[in-house]
Amino acid sequence: MQRWLGTSFAAALLLTACVTINVYFPAAEAKEAAKEFVDKVIGDDAPANEAKPVPQNPGGQGGSASLRSPRSFDWLALVGIGTAYAQESADISIKTPAIQAIQNRMATRFQTQLAAGFDAGALGLTRDGMVEVRDASKLALKDRVAITQAVADDNRDRKAVYREVAVANGHPEWESQIRGIFAQQWIASAHGGWWYQDAGGSWKQK
Repeated sequence: MQRWLGTSFAAALLLTACVTINVYFPAAEAKEAAKEFVDKVIGDDAPANEAKPVPQNPGGQGGSASLRSPRSFDWLALVGIGTAYAQESADISIKTPAIQAIQNRMATRFQTQLAAGFDAGALGLTRDGMVEVRDASKLALKDRVAITQAVADDNRDRKAVYREVAVANGHPEWESQIRGIFAQQWIASAHGGWWYQDAGGSWKQK
């Protein structure tokens, strides 16, 4: 009896360990959050909370669970439940006051100062999620100092938001991955004619 209890306790610990360590980086959720953030900043925000269709159970009432024998206990299902919970809890939220404040600052700055620079080809999106003055000659002389300062301010906010998203979601170690997802999204959401860096660092026009 004692040996059976010891074995069961060890198995329970193993199951718990499996569930605990199964916290993965939710790339799909991060991409969705990045798109929502970026589109709001550059003014292309679509309804973010659009209702998604709920998949119906093909088995009708009760679904597949009703097909299981009530006399058998599915230990694998228990592991699956724990795993699903760990995966589901690893979501990406951008709704904290700090993140929203950065987003609002960036949106205002973009519309009042940076958008014209991108449209003129003076500014470009870098491969690491930043903004760079690519060709200052395309800026009016009177605007160069102000735009350069706006770029510096925007890059400071970009670094802050990548860090803040990771910290706000309880995983500071995700910062570089968050930054990589956002870097891709800035380029994906860029308007036609804007400049961006490819993976090798070369400038291309969209």
